[in-house]
Amino acid sequence: MLPALSLSLLALVVVAIIIDLLIGDPDWLPHPVVLMGRVISSLERRLNRGTAITRRRRGFLLPLILVGVTYLLVLGLLSALYHLHLWLGLLAEVLLLASALAIKGLKDAALQVAEPLSRGDLVQARRSLACVVGRDTEQLDEAEITRGTVETLAENTVDGITAPLFWALIGGAPLALAYKAVNTLDSMVGHRNERFDDFGYASAKLDDLANWIPARLTALCLWCCGLLFPGCHTREAWHGTLRDAPMHPSPNAGWPEAMMAYLLGVQLGGTNYYQGVASVRNLMGEALGPLREVHIHRAIFLMHGAWMVFLLLMLITSGISLMQAQYG
Repeated sequence: MLPALSLSLLALVVVAIIIDLLIGDPDWLPHPVVLMGRVISSLERRLNRGTAITRRRRGFLLPLILVGVTYLLVLGLLSALYHLHLWLGLLAEVLLLASALAIKGLKDAALQVAEPLSRGDLVQARRSLACVVGRDTEQLDEAEITRGTVETLAENTVDGITAPLFWALIGGAPLALAYKAVNTLDSMVGHRNERFDDFGYASAKLDDLANWIPARLTALCLWCCGLLFPGCHTREAWHGTLRDAPMHPSPNAGWPEAMMAYLLGVQLGGTNYYQGVASVRNLMGEALGPLREVHIHRAIFLMHGAWMVFLLLMLITSGISLMQAQYG
């Protein structure tokens, strides 16, 4: 249960959400994740050498260094600014919290696929999808383009919204940015291939741990949102998600993806191609109709509803904690 003091932190988080919704991540503003990426690339070149055992051992150093240094740097910076002036500290923390969120970025990326798709411009829709997924997109039809977009929205609702919120409400901007360091590590070195299978093992496992609770809470929040959204198929969603989510290659991504699939009445998963190599994943959801561009807009709505419900649950939890502390 969140401590009662998190009520003041919750106010900072709400302001950060508003900032993210308004401006997102403008190109002219330096982003912490870009700096993290450069540090990861530099360390990877130096550490990812030697035998498989050596690379795996050194792979444990990478998250230890990056996550630890990120947390301590942000904590030190905020401590200094709060010491100089309360408002300086508050402003810096709000901006750092906003940089950990990607609500507007996710929505805009999905709309950049949906808009050409609505015009029948499959070429541009494929190009836009290729900017946000790793799979091959050159031959995808409308249904497959829609599937890729909805799957990305569902998975990144955790990575880009609810998980940063979860860790922010526990430890403020230092812990939120430490989570982004974990997530960035996984996206850069947590791949199952010859180069990263050993070296990225620790980073991938740490990301699994960091997302374990947020992923399942996100599925719950999506379901709660579905209860309020006409046309969502909530009756079988929980049973189906409990059955399908563990079949996903990721221990966490299957939860929001399966729940999204059942709520929309579509089927996600199937065969993806990565540089021409097929990757077959179990199907999730029940296809009550073909995947169409309209499902992207519905998925965006559910994404927004999920983080709103998530924030409400955190507010209720903090309120209960406050009352327990006062009347114990």
